[in-house]
Amino acid sequence: MNPFPLPTANGNAHYHRFKIGVMGSASGQQIQDPIAREKAKKLGEEIAKRGHIFINGACPGLPNDAMLACKGAGGFTVGISPAFSEYQHVQEYSSPHDHDMIIYTGMGFMERDIINIRSADGVVIVGGGIGTLNELTIAYDEGRPVGIITHSGGISNSVPHIIQELCKREIPPNMVFDDDPAKLLDKLEMVIRTFPLPVREDGRVVDHKEARR
Repeated sequence: MNPFPLPTANGNAHYHRFKIGVMGSASGQQIQDPIAREKAKKLGEEIAKRGHIFINGACPGLPNDAMLACKGAGGFTVGISPAFSEYQHVQEYSSPHDHDMIIYTGMGFMERDIINIRSADGVVIVGGGIGTLNELTIAYDEGRPVGIITHSGGISNSVPHIIQELCKREIPPNMVFDDDPAKLLDKLEMVIRTFPLPVREDGRVVDHKEARR
């Protein structure tokens, strides 16, 4: 059981299961990479094995590989769809709908990403292109714990370069890296427990001296 006790009206502690958001390549060459696909599947299986709730953007590609593996291992899966309805999700977005539960936001891709990230206690990135980079920057700005599966293609090995060299920022203490999905989840669980989530929008990433992000 996850050590996330929440007070209840009768004074007894209640524990929530961790919600792990899986984000990554939904299209392009990366979704055909057998190494990336194997890492995504192992991630999904590990999420199920640990009793966590799986969340993704109800999209194809590597996040869907992870979702199917999680569901196959007995995990509970939630999709956060950009579509308004199941019809639009399937017919217009051409997206899978094998999740145990799908939330239809009707908000499109960009706004869906925010809901996806805010619904998760921690985010895992596997592979990743432009859309995943958007999700990474949202999670960074909002102070969410982030795990990067390295050597999974896309942006996975470039995150330190993007943050430190291009953006001149620091790798936060709640961002972890590993090329083994099981070891990465060990690290992610630790930082979820260690660093409390922000209590308001825009998280902890503030340049206090100059009052800017």
